[in-house]
Amino acid sequence: MEIIANTTQFYLQRETAAAIGKFDGIHIGHRRLLEEVMSRRKDGLAVCVFTFDPPPAVVFGGHSGRKGEASSMLVLNTRDEKRLLFERMGVDILIEFPLNGETAAIKPEVFAYEILAKQMNVRFLAAGRDLSFGAKGAGNAALLQKLGPELGFDFMTIDKVCMSGYEVSSTLVRSKVEEGDMEMAERLLGMPYMIAGKVERGNQLGRTLGFPTINISPAENKLLPPNGVYFSEVRYNGMLLSHGRGALYRGISNVGYKPTVSHNPILGVETYLYDFEEEIYGEEVEIYLYKFHRPEQRFDSVEQLREQLKEDIAARDKEP
Repeated sequence: MEIIANTTQFYLQRETAAAIGKFDGIHIGHRRLLEEVMSRRKDGLAVCVFTFDPPPAVVFGGHSGRKGEASSMLVLNTRDEKRLLFERMGVDILIEFPLNGETAAIKPEVFAYEILAKQMNVRFLAAGRDLSFGAKGAGNAALLQKLGPELGFDFMTIDKVCMSGYEVSSTLVRSKVEEGDMEMAERLLGMPYMIAGKVERGNQLGRTLGFPTINISPAENKLLPPNGVYFSEVRYNGMLLSHGRGALYRGISNVGYKPTVSHNPILGVETYLYDFEEEIYGEEVEIYLYKFHRPEQRFDSVEQLREQLKEDIAARDKEP
């Protein structure tokens, strides 16, 4: 997948079928949108995704990191996670268009002509009905529908996907993650909620307890579910997340501060993996949270923690 980032100066030689949107949390509505775009491959078009980086909520909301930030300022998928998912979905070109005061002030008509028609060589364009772009967010789906014929592309609006009587949206996914309802989040996303990161060296206590673990520090702008223990799976070799390919291990993940063994208040994700003894420090991993098991808690002794871990593992073993 070709990635175009940190520049407004680019030109795509191939004619493209493109999806445009914020894509915060790539959910089943986004997947429906991308399926429509990918179907245009039969017409010889390259599949392109156009999104803004950083997201509009970050630029206009004054985001500065996890501490003290409203959860709405945190993202469901980080930049690296989006890249990973788009590549696995078969996107040919990903454009992370820099969003700042200057680019946000581009008139919608100029944006459509200069960026979409000329630089992206768009022949088919799809977006959700709630699309907004350009100065003061004045650009919308109706404008693209009007301009498409004169600019040389077909435009299609994609209706919201509904599930259990609700319109699927990033806001809805966010609310389920914040509640710790990982099963519903998985249904909305079309995959379990993912936290990606690099394996770091911990205090090695897990090994002394007989339960070796891996530790990652999530990106500061990553939305995390409530602190607690989750049933999980972990992929660490970057293979495709489909058809059982790649190394996928069942696990138990603690999201939080490890209050029994750590006085250092650094938020992290620690995961015990079944049947896994390799040292993978420095490796990129993806942790998929399937189900909330119990709240994070402090134990009076390491032995109490060991016994609780045994109970957690026994409960995990009963899960599919």
